[in-house]
Amino acid sequence: MVRRGRDARDAGCGMGYSPDELGEGEGLMPTDGAVITVEAKIMGQRKPVVAGWPVTLAAPPAAGRGVGEETMRLRDLLSQVVRQETLAFRQRQEERRLVRVLSPAQIQQAAERGKVDMGGRSAAEAGAEVDDEAAVATALQSFEDGLYFVFLDGQQQHDLDAVVWPHPNSHLTFIRLVALAGG
Repeated sequence: MVRRGRDARDAGCGMGYSPDELGEGEGLMPTDGAVITVEAKIMGQRKPVVAGWPVTLAAPPAAGRGVGEETMRLRDLLSQVVRQETLAFRQRQEERRLVRVLSPAQIQQAAERGKVDMGGRSAAEAGAEVDDEAAVATALQSFEDGLYFVFLDGQQQHDLDAVVWPHPNSHLTFIRLVALAGG
């Protein structure tokens, strides 16, 4: 039986999961190292912009619900995802600074995609540094402005301060909205 609403959250099972629906050892709160799947889509397109990629969550901050109980707000979840993506961006930028020797097959594949990149760019050529806190602030403001929707395990999230209950197999989807031209 799936319990929803306030009673389900008070019982420690948000997002419509009852305690008996979760497998043995599959907690409601992510522990250090819990991995969720993140996907990005654009409204009106069937295929995702980026196929699902794994994101490792840190334990949620204690929010005073009780001794040993921790909660995570949507704001915390989005902040963790953005920080991990800025870290991945910096790692990709660092890799591009190195000159690589490409095999003929790699050159052919890159040519088919439209760009053969051997790296070797300086930091200035590779792009500006990314400030984690500015990126988080931009992402949160964009959510509040309605530029994208967030779905956690198929349930749309509306409030940054709402408590969310991701578990190790959760699926987080970002759907970017596109403004209509000429309207």
